[in-house]
Amino acid sequence: MTDTPQDFGTLAIHAGTEPDPATGARQVPIYQTTAYVFRDADHAAALFNLAEVGYIYSRLTNPTVGALQNRIAALEGGAGAVCCSSGHAAQIMALFPLMGPGKNIVASTRLYGGTYTQFTHTIKRFGWSCTFVDFDDLDAVKAAINDDTRAVFCESIANPGGYITDLDAISAISDEAGIPLIVDNTTATPYLCKPIEHGATLVVHSLTKYLTGNGTVTGGAVVDSGKFDWSASDKFPSLSEPEPAYHGLNFHEALGPMAFTFHGIAVGLRDLGMTMNPQGAHYTLMGIETLPLRMEKHLANAKALASWLETHPAVSAVTYAGLGSSPYKERAAKICPKGAGALFTVTLKGGYEACTKFVESLNLFSHVANLGDARSLVIHPASTTHRQLTPEQQIAAGAAPDTVRLSIGIEGVDDLKADLDQALNAAG
Repeated sequence: MTDTPQDFGTLAIHAGTEPDPATGARQVPIYQTTAYVFRDADHAAALFNLAEVGYIYSRLTNPTVGALQNRIAALEGGAGAVCCSSGHAAQIMALFPLMGPGKNIVASTRLYGGTYTQFTHTIKRFGWSCTFVDFDDLDAVKAAINDDTRAVFCESIANPGGYITDLDAISAISDEAGIPLIVDNTTATPYLCKPIEHGATLVVHSLTKYLTGNGTVTGGAVVDSGKFDWSASDKFPSLSEPEPAYHGLNFHEALGPMAFTFHGIAVGLRDLGMTMNPQGAHYTLMGIETLPLRMEKHLANAKALASWLETHPAVSAVTYAGLGSSPYKERAAKICPKGAGALFTVTLKGGYEACTKFVESLNLFSHVANLGDARSLVIHPASTTHRQLTPEQQIAAGAAPDTVRLSIGIEGVDDLKADLDQALNAAG
């Protein structure tokens, strides 16, 4: 193997890992330990002062989790990454160093329902707020940003509808405003989209989905591009000013491109405690090894089924961006050149009742609140993941009452088609 492999498949297997120095174990061991023995008092002091990189306590750092962080950073083309307990934890971890009481974020209306709730209600407990905007309306995005805005947030391929965000246009707006763009790349994965190449400052993931790929563990990650100048203004004092908890250490001055990553570990994980467990990291490392193979099958199945569903008499619309009829086809080719993902929605002519009957009639498709599994999954967002939204908000998010979300797995496509057909016929 070369010193600097570039192929995605090679990185998915090798990046961030090497044989265990103690035993020669080729697979990354599960370091199931809470604490680590210091060499001496000076070593302990250096670790706590961030003068030396190493292991202190597994709430902060763990070798198994560290290997996963390195691999994800390599796949996304970032300077560093921090893994945590879930995708929702990753979103708070990403915002934590940026925000303060009275500050706000500008977010796309097309978001996962749980994210919409987190940004609408939960972050208010921190004194933060969110303005939701249609990110196809670039003038509205610009107008929503004010002196208190500290981040712009969107999904590369939006859940539930598979909508593609014009990351280049949005990053140009955030750059002009001098604030970071945070992109949730869960649905696309770095195999399909590299948000940092399109101007993103930070990338977040729910590792629970495609990166693990087998529905076994929850996890999250925040990847830092290492390219944002945190000291260019006084908007981000947590990174650009002395940190009292570390004897006045200025993270950006001392750590440069790794400032955000080290802050996420030394302050975020230390104080928020959203730790990823080493066994979960191990499952995700193994899942990533087959990510490119799985994504190719996800893509092939999704395109075939979306094309077929578009012609079905029970269906009035399919939102898959890989279809020739999609208004986002050209954008998908630019943002996700390998394919438009495997998540999309289907609108049924029979409305809400037909959707619930359809979901109940499927056999191979599992009715679960998840996506990105090797298994094909289905859910009716209006009655589940987006239930807490108003009807107007549901429509804006792509989760109208007459819409079901499909996450296409890697089973045989003819079997999936037969299951969908019988369920559509049963639903009328």
